[in-house]
Amino acid sequence: VQLQASGGGLVQAGDSLRLSCAASGRTLSSYVMGWFRQAPGKEREFVAAVRRSVGITYYTDSVKGRFTISRDNTKNMVYLQMNSLKPEDTAVYYCAAGSRTITSMIRHPSAYDYWGQGTLVTVSS
Repeated sequence: VQLQASGGGLVQAGDSLRLSCAASGRTLSSYVMGWFRQAPGKEREFVAAVRRSVGITYYTDSVKGRFTISRDNTKNMVYLQMNSLKPEDTAVYYCAAGSRTITSMIRHPSAYDYWGQGTLVTVSS
């Protein structure tokens, strides 16, 4: 499956952005979908994930209440709505798909099989 992330940009603190991840090649309904981010000089970190069953989501603590992950299997799309952005949210954001991702590993990059190219989000203070 090929993933294409988009929607990043330069915003001010407090603003909102919606990232999109378009999939091609196979239907996304078969995959756990995740968003990760990597800031300069830091390791890639988990942001959010949504299981195959719509409505079961996971978030890292720093984005809970501000970010919302969703999926539209009919359109083969995954979204990350980001509100109340902070400068520390600045990073390249990646979407990822996992075919055998179990719940206990859902926050680990190694549990995902396919990755998009990343989209840069820059939040100025």
